[in-house]
Amino acid sequence: MSRNPERNDRKSGQKTASKPAGKPPFKGRSGDALAEPRGGPKPGGWNPNPPAKSFSASGPRAGGGRGKADPDGFLWGRHPVLAALANPARKGMGRLLATADRAAEIERDDLAHGHAVELIDPQVLERMLPAGAVHQGLAFKVQPLEGVTLEDIGDPAQGIIVMLDQLTDPQNVGAIFRSALAFGARGIVVQDRHSPALAGALAKAAAGATERLPCARVTNLSRALERLADLGWRAVGLDGNSEETLASALDHRPTVLVLGSEGDGIRRLVAEHCDVLAKIPMPGGFESLNVSNAAAVALYEASRKQSG
Repeated sequence: MSRNPERNDRKSGQKTASKPAGKPPFKGRSGDALAEPRGGPKPGGWNPNPPAKSFSASGPRAGGGRGKADPDGFLWGRHPVLAALANPARKGMGRLLATADRAAEIERDDLAHGHAVELIDPQVLERMLPAGAVHQGLAFKVQPLEGVTLEDIGDPAQGIIVMLDQLTDPQNVGAIFRSALAFGARGIVVQDRHSPALAGALAKAAAGATERLPCARVTNLSRALERLADLGWRAVGLDGNSEETLASALDHRPTVLVLGSEGDGIRRLVAEHCDVLAKIPMPGGFESLNVSNAAAVALYEASRKQSG
């Protein structure tokens, strides 16, 4: 298992491996091999560190209105960008844009880690990013990093893993990354086709956690739970309609916390692969928590059980 936590992000542009022809379809806990996407996008075809140059409001973008930003390729905001610069896996890649004040800070505190700083006017930077992006004078245009496999975070079985079933809101997913890192989770598991890129607004909400917490993007969450069960993990799904409480469902064993989307919750097949479904009791009578808040509560309770 790779021990380096400093890698992460979306695998894009790569087809996942399919099961060999002639194999029977998955039928529950039968020990079928999990089809895991491995590897990631390979860098190439562009200069990761162009020579430093200065941009101003009189530059090529000044009169063109807001540019069409690629949020999947940009990190912005002080915490996400500084975390990315400090990530050894990002060494030698990316285009670092900074206003004069931020550039001075980066130089003074030696935060560039070998990346060239391009000075840019704040208004020009705003036009390069999505509307409303709180960039704090910093943006980092990067390619996705190679992700991790399920086995990287699941073997050996110990601690907590968070699995997200079709959560698509970047703010919620980013907040869950932040909580998962704070409570010592081993990593995050998402379905490759139904999850946002670990960049843009998601990375901003995560405040740097996406650079430090491994993320495995898998083809099929049900099979991922099957594989994790084989490795010794117990899956606990959050379901507000369950009769069992989260406190009674959790114990000291290696735990996968499974969270579904706010609208639909955990899908049926994924729920069937959970060992137990549990709810967060709410004596205040309010109907439900935001999914990122529910994740924080569940992570706290699970970490308390693990250390107890």
